[in-house]
Amino acid sequence: MPPREHSPTQVENWGIDKQDDAGFVPEEGTWVDMGHLFQTFHPHMTGCKCDVNSTFINQDVPPLPRTNAPSTDWMPYNDRVKFKTAEFLFKCNQMSAKQINTLLDLWAATLIKHNTIDATPLGDVPWKMFSYDVWYRDPLQIVHNMLVNPAFDRGIKYSLYHDYTSNNKQYWKYLMSGDWAWNQADLIAKNQETYGSTFVPLIIGSDKTVVSVATGQIEYRPLYLSIGNIHNSRSLAKIFESVKPFMETPDVMHFPDCHFRRTVYGLGPYIADYPEQVLLSGIVQNWCPRCLANSKDLDGVHTELLIEQLTYKQVWQEYSIIGDLVPFTNDYPRVDIHELLLPDLLHQIIKGTFKDHLVDWVENYLNITHGARCAAKIMDDIDRRYVSYCIFAGFQQWTGDDSKALMKVYLAAIEGHVPQDMVCTFGAFLDFCYIVQCKALTETDLVQIQDALDHFHKYQEIFKATGTVTTFSLPRQHSLCHYILLIRLFGAPNGLCSSITESKHIKAVKEPWHHSSRFKALGQMLLTNQHLDKLAAACMDFEARGMLHGSCLSEALQELQRYVCTLGVELNLLHFPLIIQEFIHDQQHLDNPNPPKYDPMTAQLFLGKLTIFNSAAALFYAPSNLSGTGGMHQEHIRATPSWHGGPRRNDCIFANVGTNLDSHMGGLAVARVLCFFSFSNRTSHYPCTIVHWYSHVLKGRNPDTGVYIVTPTTNDDDTPDVSIIHVDSIFHAAHLIPVYGSDFIPIISLHDSYDMFNSYYVNKYADHHSFEIA
Repeated sequence: MPPREHSPTQVENWGIDKQDDAGFVPEEGTWVDMGHLFQTFHPHMTGCKCDVNSTFINQDVPPLPRTNAPSTDWMPYNDRVKFKTAEFLFKCNQMSAKQINTLLDLWAATLIKHNTIDATPLGDVPWKMFSYDVWYRDPLQIVHNMLVNPAFDRGIKYSLYHDYTSNNKQYWKYLMSGDWAWNQADLIAKNQETYGSTFVPLIIGSDKTVVSVATGQIEYRPLYLSIGNIHNSRSLAKIFESVKPFMETPDVMHFPDCHFRRTVYGLGPYIADYPEQVLLSGIVQNWCPRCLANSKDLDGVHTELLIEQLTYKQVWQEYSIIGDLVPFTNDYPRVDIHELLLPDLLHQIIKGTFKDHLVDWVENYLNITHGARCAAKIMDDIDRRYVSYCIFAGFQQWTGDDSKALMKVYLAAIEGHVPQDMVCTFGAFLDFCYIVQCKALTETDLVQIQDALDHFHKYQEIFKATGTVTTFSLPRQHSLCHYILLIRLFGAPNGLCSSITESKHIKAVKEPWHHSSRFKALGQMLLTNQHLDKLAAACMDFEARGMLHGSCLSEALQELQRYVCTLGVELNLLHFPLIIQEFIHDQQHLDNPNPPKYDPMTAQLFLGKLTIFNSAAALFYAPSNLSGTGGMHQEHIRATPSWHGGPRRNDCIFANVGTNLDSHMGGLAVARVLCFFSFSNRTSHYPCTIVHWYSHVLKGRNPDTGVYIVTPTTNDDDTPDVSIIHVDSIFHAAHLIPVYGSDFIPIISLHDSYDMFNSYYVNKYADHHSFEIA
């Protein structure tokens, strides 16, 4: 079964397929075949190439060289070792300037001086300050640095477009494909001077963070900036004033492909948690910053946007808007702060609706229904269910305060302890949550989102009926109603979430603070950030010139070899030589449509050496998961006799055993990996794995939990159903959760879960890829 997210084919020049002296702009409705989807481009904001004087050029002309510097020029670092030393000490080890100087004194060498980083010209955007401790860097210069970064070449959109599937259904993925960017382009295009320009929307994010419990909880409010072309108070008005002139008049910019383009900027989506949204929009707490829903009726469905031309008295009494507080966007063209504020996946759905509402409600229900003592026993059993789950290849063992991890396993943990409508509430909510977090969404997905939301609103009434809660009028929960509209406006919300800004807190605030002197720390922290930016810019420049290929030192791989019979004894598989014999027979006849029947008496027997591995790494395209460059994700599937010095660990997998789409999970089967090994036979090399198969208990999904149930398979003689498969048959890691039922369980090791129960849920909530598969 293919994943939901497909990798679209690159289209050079994004729809510009011919040109004249002024440059060619495709007509409205131009369609480009992308294999599995089609694109239509905006007729005016097309990202045509120009020269430094803003004159359009031939669109096929090659770019100028990125730099005239030779591949041996490491300026100002002198050589590669000195650059890598600076990068290691300052970025990886995060050593302070004083410690670096001490180290160099001890070395008595001239490897590198700390001020070499200061001398790096790339990525240099100085800090400025106004009022009381408000520091900022010119966003226009920051965007300039981003747009010339060679790392973004082939990963940047120069024109606005809409994606459509082959059946003419709209397809939302990136910000530049949403209706908001298209509507912005319509407004910009009223100025003929902007014809053929590139639209660059600025994505802003702010999120309060705290450091140093010992010194009184110092609060910082970092402001983050990105641009929507890349494949996530009045002081704000001051910070962005350098961008304002170029929101209507083009700025000529140098882009990652080394071409110049006319560029028009715009203030785009603002990523912030609900308290921050209250401040930005000038509303009163507990009201919605996007619509006219009354604070006492947020559990209803409201989609009307805030209206204009109301008196202060009206907006205060009827809509709780503080009329004399002017949003920072007030004097900027084409900006409505209420439109740009996005519901936040992390704080409003995962930590808000799930952890702070639903999980707490379950505990409240248990206390109300069973009393404190009995409820505590049930909660202890739920906790034991948490720690009994086997570790999954996609994540490590979780803790109680990890809301994202808790979502993966909570449904199975509470089943049997709460009414079935509560289980269905969580099932509907998790379906909603996982669908909206997908990297790409179609109109069919929007229907599924609405269906999941309707079921969530239906089943959550059990919490009112049991007296657990009295109202669902909660701003964070109300935000679920806006997701379909916002997906149409801004694309898939997975890339516009405060988890992005929250992850930046560590590198931008907390680590620099811990490596400061703690006295007047802010200036030191900002200087650290500036140094890190310079190192990153230098690294990108050296990489683009082919100067960082390979590594300074290489590592040796250690492999452990055993004989077939020895491995068979260790795995308690006495017929292992016959299993590997059958595997070789099948591999030798893969291309034969009528292969000879396997005969153990005549098939070739292999008794040679095997190379054993404790894990296998899978690299695949899964941009809805937390992933790296280009949406690629890597996971390790483990089969090791000892995990971190403790018991063995054997992960489960989805294996590709056929293409019958009428079967469970599109022909994918569930199995447990017993061992990874490889061997050579004649001229062929076989990387493979021994697996224990699982079979489905039901013909379909469990009607209550909405997930599949499997059980370990045995042969007629009650021995485990074991086979050898090629590693290419492994599709993805699988996570199984025991079906606990209503019985209490003892304290067990998480490593024993796969051996102690008769049936297991195939956890579709383990990650986004599992959600698509199962």
